[in-house]
Amino acid sequence: MQAHKKQAMAGLTLAALGVVYGDIGTSPLYTLRECFSGDLPINSANILGILSLIFWSLIFVVSIKYVCFVLRADNRGEGGIMSLMALARRYIRHSARWKVVLLGLFGASLFYGDAIITPAVSVLSAAEGMELIAPGMERYVLPMAIGVLLALFLLQRFGTASIGLLFGPVMLLWFSVLGALGLYQIAQEPAILHAINPYYAFAFIYHHGWGVFLTFGSVVLALTGAEALYADMGHFGSSPIRRAWFSLVLPGLALNYFGQGALLMQDASAIKNPFFLLSPEWALLPMIGLATLATVIASQAVISGAYSLTRQAMLLGYCPRLEVQHTSVREMGQIYMPFINWALLIAVVVVVVSFKTSSNLAAAYGIAVTGTMLITTTLFFVIARVNWRWPLPLALGLTSVFAVIDLTFFAANIHKVVDGGWLALVIGIFIFILMSTWKQGRELLFQRLRDQALPLESFIENLEAYPPSRVSGTAIFLTSSLHGVPHALLHNLKHNKVLHERVMLMTVRTEDVPFIEEQERIEIVRLSPSFWRLTARYGFKEEPNVLEILASCEEQGLAFELMDTSFFLSRETIVSTDRPGMSRPREKLFVWMSKNAMRATDFFHIPTNRVVELGAQVEL
Repeated sequence: MQAHKKQAMAGLTLAALGVVYGDIGTSPLYTLRECFSGDLPINSANILGILSLIFWSLIFVVSIKYVCFVLRADNRGEGGIMSLMALARRYIRHSARWKVVLLGLFGASLFYGDAIITPAVSVLSAAEGMELIAPGMERYVLPMAIGVLLALFLLQRFGTASIGLLFGPVMLLWFSVLGALGLYQIAQEPAILHAINPYYAFAFIYHHGWGVFLTFGSVVLALTGAEALYADMGHFGSSPIRRAWFSLVLPGLALNYFGQGALLMQDASAIKNPFFLLSPEWALLPMIGLATLATVIASQAVISGAYSLTRQAMLLGYCPRLEVQHTSVREMGQIYMPFINWALLIAVVVVVVSFKTSSNLAAAYGIAVTGTMLITTTLFFVIARVNWRWPLPLALGLTSVFAVIDLTFFAANIHKVVDGGWLALVIGIFIFILMSTWKQGRELLFQRLRDQALPLESFIENLEAYPPSRVSGTAIFLTSSLHGVPHALLHNLKHNKVLHERVMLMTVRTEDVPFIEEQERIEIVRLSPSFWRLTARYGFKEEPNVLEILASCEEQGLAFELMDTSFFLSRETIVSTDRPGMSRPREKLFVWMSKNAMRATDFFHIPTNRVVELGAQVEL
């Protein structure tokens, strides 16, 4: 039994290695090179100072902040910025929840900027190794990068189930090679290990003053992907993620960075590409191939993360309904979203063609990463203080240390805005506007519908006392309100002048938790001899399915004959007006998003031949 548990843990640790650490694992491709991309002289003091900054950033930000503390903030085993937001808002005052929501939404929005820049900069960095093989090869870098990215996005519709099996072993090889190459170079220049002493980091800061901010903006590149540790917790659990980090990832990264520093100590000209120049000449081509595989895996992880985040936002009401395809019969989390896939592909290719080199793209990298890190620290303080009831000095003291580090990195990246950092901010702001508009628009729409709705109890009493013509069968009316009469029911009575012998008012709710226990899934309340109210609850990582809901009802003694059941849906035509609510441009944006949203029939998996849609016009 113990041996079986160890084997299972080893398997999860290997899987976590492949999925979680792809982004941070490919950072050595460009981080140290970018730290010296300005006018900073390449000498022993600066090399030791920068390496010390990188090493202690990995210790404080990744090892202590994320691995030791943030991973504890799980929402029933799930992590990520949306889970953190849902967890934080659950226990705070209603008046303060909007602040938490805004923070969480902006953090989630910044992730999409990361999802576009990560594949571009990672694949470009790997392809740039071609320049070292022979003169003139640089002209093939851009076509090679675009070709790899096209293949990656075109393969998404087949799912990650099959290629995912290779992720763990490839990344195991990757980190082993990183460590081995670094260790060999360290053996040539053992003095580089002095960088472990934080004195060199402080000395570097002291001697360079405000100019150190330029270097901090590049040091943060070593931390890209740290959020993935928390975001992917639901797939593997915190223990395998911690084991993978401390046993292989951190040693491999540290050794490789020190190895690159040792190489620069001996040959300052190696700064043009210190990562690939660590390899012997005969191993350069295989290393380019391995690096390309590693960057594809890093890109795959962030693309899958974009799918998962979009689906969570959709179920929590921050995004219109979009098509979701499940690519695995075993793993619910393996999904494919065509719209998100093609939108990401277009954006990534445009970014690669526009920026052309990984160095140019590195200028755009950092704003999104540091912004999300700062938001995570803020939400963690809320959870530590309100959810866990930590004493104020402890919660404030710990998060203040994290916040100072995050703010330093964020401030160090502000200067990048004019050099390309605007890209991540524009993407983040655009996504934030879309998500907040959709959420506010839906709330305004429901308010307008509630204002027009009749009280349910008196309506049912009147119908039972003076019933219209009754027809056999069951009518299920989908409604978002528990108290008002569904518009589809009113329209059916108005136009068809009949009522089914059994009427079910169904409401599907998404809760601020990832999963709902099956025994808590549905609640059935009989409102009158012929009326029932059915409330189905789902977590934000689950997918509502009306047929499954009806099967659960049958287990509780309320059976349905599908061929004798009709589903009535209200299809609203939304009209933008001058009424108080949202600004006219946002109202028009909301109307456009509503028109392009996935139909409720497909989203809830309702048999199309059993659906009746009744239109209604609503003025915002």
